[in-house]
Amino acid sequence: MTSSPQKIGFIGLGIMGAPMALHLIKAGHQLFVYTRSKVHPEIAASGATQCTSPRGVAERADVIITMVPDTPDVERVLFAENGVAAGLSKGKVVVDMSSISPIETKAFAKRINELGCDYLDAPVSGGEVGAKAASLTIMVGGPEQAFERVLPLFQLMGKNITRVGDNGDGQTTKVANQIIVALNIAAVGEALVFASKAGADPAKVRQALMGGFAASRILEVHGERMIKRTFNPGFRIGLHQKDLNLALQGARALGVSLPGTANAAQLMQACAAHGLAESDHSALVRALEILAKHEVAAG
Repeated sequence: MTSSPQKIGFIGLGIMGAPMALHLIKAGHQLFVYTRSKVHPEIAASGATQCTSPRGVAERADVIITMVPDTPDVERVLFAENGVAAGLSKGKVVVDMSSISPIETKAFAKRINELGCDYLDAPVSGGEVGAKAASLTIMVGGPEQAFERVLPLFQLMGKNITRVGDNGDGQTTKVANQIIVALNIAAVGEALVFASKAGADPAKVRQALMGGFAASRILEVHGERMIKRTFNPGFRIGLHQKDLNLALQGARALGVSLPGTANAAQLMQACAAHGLAESDHSALVRALEILAKHEVAAG
């Protein structure tokens, strides 16, 4: 599906947001941007309009995308004095691509709907690599008509795009995704620590496992990072902690037990306590290494 040029707002130009916005610019869309970080040089040189507030973005754009770290950040961007809500007019669409609380998402959507605008929660998976390659998985909650309107834009940023259901369902899916990713990282970390301490070359162990039933994207990408010690993010441990906290909060509300998730959250907490909150989430292996008094390293 192709998309005719649109006026698009983009708020949040960090590790993920900047490459996502660039794909929209390169497709010919007119962008109005706001970010608290330094504007990416390519975006600054592209002709995108830099606004002084989220309100300014919303006033100028027909579709407003937010990509910020956490639930309070989204609330502030949307509803602060000079937030998005203050600049909206009827018929616009707000698309939050951050990873935040499903419960709060439903409340945000209701407030935006009351202004005569649609709201989509559309968190993503795939990390910086996926953002740069426009291969993100995008999980969408919200009305079907709004989804169809924004789908051509999603297709410029991702490959696997699914409308899961109503508002909040996209964020619920992202929380489920983060549970799976965290447990897989922990499993790969345990396997490589075990193999390495037993005297096997972890790089060759990983290579062998990639040909069997244990093969996974986590083993491929994060296993390599563990062996090569490349823990620059990526996706930060601090952000994954936030997502696992959302999972555990939801589990308490639902009366569901998530023992594996709780264990992964504790391993990430241990990493954060050792100063690794800004490291890639593959650095979860460091907690396991500390417990084992042994560091994974290529033979």
